[in-house]
Amino acid sequence: MNFTTPLIQGKLIKRYKRFFVDVECNDGSVITGHCANTGSMKGLLDEGNTAYLTPNDDPKRKLKFTLEMLDVGSSLVGVHTGRPNHIVADAISNVEIPELAGYATLKKEVKYGQNSRIDIFLTDDNKPDCYVEVKNTTLREGDAAMFPDAVTSRGLKHLHELTDQVKEGKRAVMFYLAQRSDCAYFSPADHIDPAYGEGLRQAVDAGVELLCYACTLTPEKISITNKLEIHLR
Repeated sequence: MNFTTPLIQGKLIKRYKRFFVDVECNDGSVITGHCANTGSMKGLLDEGNTAYLTPNDDPKRKLKFTLEMLDVGSSLVGVHTGRPNHIVADAISNVEIPELAGYATLKKEVKYGQNSRIDIFLTDDNKPDCYVEVKNTTLREGDAAMFPDAVTSRGLKHLHELTDQVKEGKRAVMFYLAQRSDCAYFSPADHIDPAYGEGLRQAVDAGVELLCYACTLTPEKISITNKLEIHLR
């Protein structure tokens, strides 16, 4: 995924009221940007971290900047939760994810389950329908990319709905997109949300597939790179 406009760079001052960030630009001015990430963003919000924001000149928008990435020293980290679906969809279309290759059609945001929308829906006349749920994964502890970074009843609901698709003979994939380049493997964050971790293991036992891919990030683009191992136990 390429950024269509040059990013604004500055130093993070603080995140507050969940959806706002203050950033000091290189010229000393302070701007307030929108933070699309509703998680805790644990480990990312140290004051002084380099922040990258996209500018937006839409007159209908109250905030003219959106937080995209934070530099935590070991990696740039993509925090915009609106990006992962597009990144993964592009990678599937470009045959960069072998496990999800060979489908004739790809659709995004398709209704399914109980008032939910699946992030990516893959179909082919010669394969079972494939439901792909994508989770932006930014937390790192040790060498592990971890999810979630806060308790998520919504995430647990998605696991149950993926399991229901498997029971109906469909294929269901939980895809963790680690928007950072400094992790060696993926593991559920049981210490943050033990119910989610247990639900994930139950989903796997029921036939839900797990994938985790890391990313390379620059101020110009975000690209999927290597597949990470999954450690559940």
